[in-house]
Amino acid sequence: MKKLVLLVGIILTIYSCQEQESKTDISIIPKPLKIEVTKQSFSINKNTAIVFQHGDDGFEKAALYLKDEILKNLNLDLKVTTTENYSGNNSVVLDQEEDAGIGLEGYLLDVSKKNVSITAQTPNGVFYGVQTLLQLLSNDIPEKENQFGNVVKGVKIYDKPRFEWRGMHLDVCRHFYDKEFVKRYIDLLAMHKMNTFHWHLTEDQGWRIEIKKYPKLTEVGSFRDETVIGKNSGKFDGIPHSGFYSQEDIKEIVQYASDRFITIVPEIEMPGHSLAALAAYPEYGCAGGPYKVAKTWGVFEDVYCAGNDKTFEFLENVLAEVVQLFPGKYIHIGGDECPKKQWEVCSKCQKRIKDEGLENEFELQSYFIRRVEKYLLANDKKLIGWDEILEGGLAPEATVMSWRGTEGGIKSAKMGHYVVMSPNDECYFDHYQGEPESEPFAIGGFTSLEDVYKYEPIPKELSEAEAKYILGAQANVWTEYIVTEEHLEYMILPRMCALSEVVWTDSESKNYESFLKSLSTHLKRLERKSYNYRPI
Repeated sequence: MKKLVLLVGIILTIYSCQEQESKTDISIIPKPLKIEVTKQSFSINKNTAIVFQHGDDGFEKAALYLKDEILKNLNLDLKVTTTENYSGNNSVVLDQEEDAGIGLEGYLLDVSKKNVSITAQTPNGVFYGVQTLLQLLSNDIPEKENQFGNVVKGVKIYDKPRFEWRGMHLDVCRHFYDKEFVKRYIDLLAMHKMNTFHWHLTEDQGWRIEIKKYPKLTEVGSFRDETVIGKNSGKFDGIPHSGFYSQEDIKEIVQYASDRFITIVPEIEMPGHSLAALAAYPEYGCAGGPYKVAKTWGVFEDVYCAGNDKTFEFLENVLAEVVQLFPGKYIHIGGDECPKKQWEVCSKCQKRIKDEGLENEFELQSYFIRRVEKYLLANDKKLIGWDEILEGGLAPEATVMSWRGTEGGIKSAKMGHYVVMSPNDECYFDHYQGEPESEPFAIGGFTSLEDVYKYEPIPKELSEAEAKYILGAQANVWTEYIVTEEHLEYMILPRMCALSEVVWTDSESKNYESFLKSLSTHLKRLERKSYNYRPI
């Protein structure tokens, strides 16, 4: 009897090890909540149909995206139809289930010999299931070029995200990137189940969005005649730098992101970091100009005049066009690194302080932000800004993006304000990834792949109730020293892959060694799509 028990134990141990080994063969980033490996698998062929929930445009959008990706990856042009018109096998079914118990962005994926089903409460959830399916297709990448495998391994997956804000930022002001690259960047977000693209569109060194009421913002503000070499060396390259997105470009990119279930949050900087705007319209600065678009890096004393009502009229007119272009609920107004020196000597600003009963220039900045927030709220938008908007008093309904460490996020959450965590030590992808001598030139700092992966967005200082104000996290990419598209991709990959697990995967399910193993396969996927990345 003892021998039989021992034999059964050995068999169970072997089976358990085999099952565990088979699970580790399933490389999906970000890691799903639960994966059950089965013995069934499904082969996609030319007769496979993609079937989506009848009567829902969002499900159709996900189906068409899958069709396009399979055409690109497998060279198979699959039929797309609705559940009302198709009930056969050999299909990928994108279906809706109101009571699936997986939240608004979760999904269930089930592979059988006859079909693959992806079930979700919303189109967003189905789309994330589609991303998982595409990764399952490329777990075993054949040696021949340009082809993924067509066999989907047998799995049942239950998955949903940990955070609702899963974001990446891109600064296109210090160096401009055309709309096709912005789409390519958005594709990366989609692949990693991210849902927020923070688009930094205005700066001292360039204004990048067309505003029809103020044409000089792009005629003058989008152009600098040269750029400093290195870190404000005093030497310049003598090469003009310019570029902006027309409103038609913006609409095209917004739609492209929407088709991938990504919301764009535009950033229109104020009251500081606004030298390019002042170069175009000097009457809105305290000194009255003349101003020039910055060709060096850093923080400049020239800021919007907070004592001039015409300044707010100008900004509201700008925001009126921005609000129409971006359907998401958030508008980012910057609010960071605003010097107060000119406000201290500006008669209009000092009068504003006196008339409004303000204590100092910090409260004047708070007045500025509150006034802008009032306009945005009247237009059904929410204001979000960097953590400096806490200084002088936080606007009533503002959301805070905590970048100078975690302190701003902790303070805001304790005040009952929503927070996006983006601390510079773990979430600034313009930092070095290794020893500077072996890496492309960067702004400084050091943020390794492991630093990103092990970041925990919810500070331990918060109670369970306060932690609910943490919406999620995002990484930022500032481009003072990132000139080319290849360099930019190198800086974000594979750190973005690590961040995707930080914001999607349940913290208890994360494991860095397991992630690295999955990443080795994932990098092959990125390579097949011609993305540049830092080898691990």
